[in-house]
Parts: sequence; structure tokens; C-alpha cells
Amino acid sequence: MDALLQNLKAVAEDTRLRILALCGQTELSVSELTSILNQSQPRVSRHLKLLVEAGLLDRFREGQWAFYRASEKDLPNGFAPALLALIPFDDPVFERDRARLEMVRQERASKAEAFFKENAAEWDGIRRLHVDDASVEEALLELLPDRPGWEHLDIGTGTGRILKIISPKAKRAVGIDLSLEMLTVARSTLAGPEFANCRVRHGDMQQLPLDDDSFDVVTFHLVLHYAERPELVLSEATRPLRPGGKVIVVDFAPHDESHLRTEHAHRWLGFTDNEMHNWFAHAGLVPEDTIHLAGNPLTVSIWSAIKPGNDHVSANIANAEGTSSWF
Repeated sequence: MDALLQNLKAVAEDTRLRILALCGQTELSVSELTSILNQSQPRVSRHLKLLVEAGLLDRFREGQWAFYRASEKDLPNGFAPALLALIPFDDPVFERDRARLEMVRQERASKAEAFFKENAAEWDGIRRLHVDDASVEEALLELLPDRPGWEHLDIGTGTGRILKIISPKAKRAVGIDLSLEMLTVARSTLAGPEFANCRVRHGDMQQLPLDDDSFDVVTFHLVLHYAERPELVLSEATRPLRPGGKVIVVDFAPHDESHLRTEHAHRWLGFTDNEMHNWFAHAGLVPEDTIHLAGNPLTVSIWSAIKPGNDHVSANIANAEGTSSWF
């Protein structure tokens, strides 16, 4: 009773209801909300504090910034999804707010474009060394669950490209990245309403800001070669993975392109199958078959492994010999 009354009181004010409606569409900072609502920062901050205390908004820290998003908790512990379903978005007030929200998205896109221009030559140079992205992504998609309702974690999400291609398949997709600049790019990539199930968060892959047993699939897409201790990173990745869940690592096979160390900060010049399988075993994972996509001069490998779970999952593991569907 008390929790329900607190939720109702929290939204029983026009600005707070507008904030909830906006944060139900995307995550926004205080300054972005101030711009959209045309209100002072102290006033907006007070409203945000009340909504967070009521459990209607979640708050995420990124460097000097804090972002807010409508809570994803379902009833009875959460009330935000139910309230959002009742909001009349065709009301003129909400329509004006959405128009201003689009201006915020356009500003994010401009910042992302500027960042792309600064780094395009570097990224394009690496792409030319390996098989085309579409072939890699097609092989990755084949390894995903074929059942509805699964949840995805992409570690080192970068531009958010993996979240973008996974979004139509997953119930929820979260990307973690240490670079604030890359998170700006990812938010721009995932700006459309078709990516409402996607989130990006600031965090270190060595110490993930996530609860245990909260995702069904974890991916590393061309990011593990930056890790000083890949085995520790993979062990940490198993913590938020549910029993029966899958880890997928997309990275390079061993190569001699030493300039990638000095010019692009690669810590590892690719990985062998034995290395990856040993690290999987150390993390308590059961390796599956490996896919190799030959390029010139870099070969992209896709390694996957299962986190043992209940008897049903164990049976699937025992019977899985190169199959891509695991549920």
C-alpha cells in the first residue's frame, strides 16, 4: 500500500509526469531534461530525486554526468511500465516535449558524427584487414537463442552496432563501455524507437556494474584483444550470466600485424583456440565449436561457450555438436 501511494504521489504533478514520459523513451541527463522542459536545473533535479526515490526512474552515473531512465521493473515491485502505458502521448504537451526530445537526439547525432570523422581512418584501416563485417555479424546471429524473451549483454559495446543488430531478437540488450565518447556514439546509433529495448552503460569490463545471473547471452566483439588479462575478463563476464547462458567472443586468430600494438593499442595479436578454451574452462564455461572466417591478413574467429545450468541445459550441452541453437 505505502509503495503504491508513493508512486502515485510522485507522478501527481505535471512536470514529473512529463519527465517520466520522456525517460520512458530514452535515457536523458539533467541538462538535456532542463533544455526540453525549459525549467531550471535545481527544479528538474528535485523532481528527478523524487522519481528516483519512488522507484519510477533509474539513475546511472557516467563520469561527471548522470543519466535517468524509466525503471524497467515490472509489477508488483515496479510501477513505471504501468504508468507509461496510461500516458496520452497524443496530448499537445507531450507532443511538444517529444519534438524537443528529437532536437536533443539530433545534437547527440552531431557529436557522434564529429567523433566518427576524427576516428574514421583508424577504423577503416582495421576493417580492410579482415573479412567484411556483414559476414561476421551473420555468423554471430546464428549463435543466438531461438526462443523469445532472452536478455543480452554486449561488453565493450563501442558504437552500439552489436546492440543494433541484436535488438529485434532480444527482450533487453545492454551495452557496457569505458569510453564516454563511445557511449555518445552508441546512444546516437540507438536513438530510434525500434531500439527502445537497448541501453548503454558506463563501466569497466574487469568490474561490471551488473547483478549476478541477469543475462542470457554475453558478447565481446573485437574487444578482448585490448584486455591485459583476458582470462580475468571472461571470468567476470560469467558472473552476470545466467546458468545455461552463453558467452560469445569475436576476435582475431593469431597474426603478425605488430603495428596494431603501436598504432591501435592492441594488447594481444590474436588468440589461439587452445588459449580461448582454457580461459573458458577457467571461468567455468563449456566450450562449443569455433568458427573461423578467413581474411587478408586477419582471420576473425568466433568462440562460444555455455555456463552449465540445470539438467535441461546440461542435456543440450551434451548433445550440441556444432549446433547454433541452444534452447
